[in-house]
Amino acid sequence: MGLFRSAIAATLVATLPSTGFATGCARDAMLVFDGSASMDELSFDVSRKTRIVDARDALRDALPDITPFRRVGLLTYGPGANADSCDNIDLRFGPRDDAAVDIITQIDGMQPKGLTALAASVRTAADALDYRNRAGIVVLVTDGNETCGGRPCALGSALAAEARDLTVHVIGFQVVVDFFSWDNPEQVDVGAGNTVAKCLADRTGGLYVSSETVDELADALRATLGCALIGNVHPQSERSTRPS
Repeated sequence: MGLFRSAIAATLVATLPSTGFATGCARDAMLVFDGSASMDELSFDVSRKTRIVDARDALRDALPDITPFRRVGLLTYGPGANADSCDNIDLRFGPRDDAAVDIITQIDGMQPKGLTALAASVRTAADALDYRNRAGIVVLVTDGNETCGGRPCALGSALAAEARDLTVHVIGFQVVVDFFSWDNPEQVDVGAGNTVAKCLADRTGGLYVSSETVDELADALRATLGCALIGNVHPQSERSTRPS
């Protein structure tokens, strides 16, 4: 865990501007959160919590550090009223001030089920940011591969070409091994064992962060959604900065 935090801290320091205060927080953000059935599955280790329980803990930890400085909206996929769960893409709300409580409340009330519509969800989040006309950030939290026929790699290329200034960061959280990934035409673009969502980060200049624990997920949220205050950065400290 220490190595992970050191790597995140190094990434933050390397990407910070040399002057100014929290300039990156001018861009609105959308959090795209995985609500598919696998988020509520038990692992072989019955002593472990489900992914959704751990993810809720990480959100409670990280969001109060982020939302005072950046406007954030929320979109979820998976649960919903549509018979075809691939259509259950729910724009809960667009970017708003101090959204931590609203996001946490929405995720606390969500019952995971359904499939993983990665590409369609990220496209909807980008639309909510008016990505062709305004700068923005999308942060996707997912535990697996696209299962609704979408093409995240193709979408990443399209967003890079069409957007004014859009960055998509992807956080893989306790990613489920997809034994059928060989049948996905885009898998070759990201390599075995990776979710094809990695393409979205690769092709828009974002970060792909793999996380396994509550602390790692919280740190990944800070690194991708947060905003550094330059005066607080110290390269030897793992917790020395507001995230950027």
